[in-house]
Amino acid sequence: MHDENQIHVPPSFLAVYSDARQRLSEPVAVVRERYELCEDLASHLVEQAQTLYHVQAPSEAEILLRIHAGLATPGSGVAPSEARWITLRLAELLNWRCPELPPPSDEVPQGDAPAP
Repeated sequence: MHDENQIHVPPSFLAVYSDARQRLSEPVAVVRERYELCEDLASHLVEQAQTLYHVQAPSEAEILLRIHAGLATPGSGVAPSEARWITLRLAELLNWRCPELPPPSDEVPQGDAPAP
């Protein structure tokens, strides 16, 4: 089957939807659609992050951590692993060093789960 779509999904995003054997967990069309959404969101957040940096003057790392925290909330519309990818992409677009991000909530090891 010939795929006429011209959108190239980068390996970093494919990894979000790949299992340990590098197989996609969702159909290619779904992954492509999610990539477009996440890339657009990262691009859109560039101006917001720059404004926060110049107005509130927190560190670049603090801004990225705040944005990640907002994206990682259940009502954000993106999966925790997508929130991580968006934040990393945003740092790349801004040419900022990304701080260590917490693991996605669906990937927290059993022993490291927060106490109720």
